[in-house]
Amino acid sequence: MKKRILSLLVDNTSGVLSRVSGLFSRRGYNIDSLTVGVTADPRYSRMTVVATGDDLVLEQITKQLAKLVDVIDIKVLQPKESVNRELIMVKVKANAMERQSIMSVASIFRAKIVDVGPESLIIELTGAQSKLDAFLKLLEGHEILELARTGITGLSRGMDDVRYL
Repeated sequence: MKKRILSLLVDNTSGVLSRVSGLFSRRGYNIDSLTVGVTADPRYSRMTVVATGDDLVLEQITKQLAKLVDVIDIKVLQPKESVNRELIMVKVKANAMERQSIMSVASIFRAKIVDVGPESLIIELTGAQSKLDAFLKLLEGHEILELARTGITGLSRGMDDVRYL
């Protein structure tokens, strides 16, 4: 099984997200991660879709997405030719005794402490999926109360395949 990261430039209209996700559900494909946001031009949004499958399934997904009227452009974000990031926010149970050790781990990863309560900390960390997974592994000795992940988003490097509209 391979993972493919697709960057879709789509019309910023109602129903686009439903049509894209519906394409996956109708064919029984899973979306591992999905992020969407408006671009510099408010007429368009950028969707980053992460899917897993064999070569045939991933190629079929790409071809089917290209057929959707709302999809303007599709780029396969290759790891060495793109920059991909994910954001996590982690609420960790932390009394006064545990707080310093958790903050030390956060500091190593250049994470931000965005909230401190009497019994918890909220930590924000952005980076590659492997960095976030390594951070969470180091927090295993502490009780994670809540965890939110944005999913992967990314752009291709350089100017070679920029789509001007």
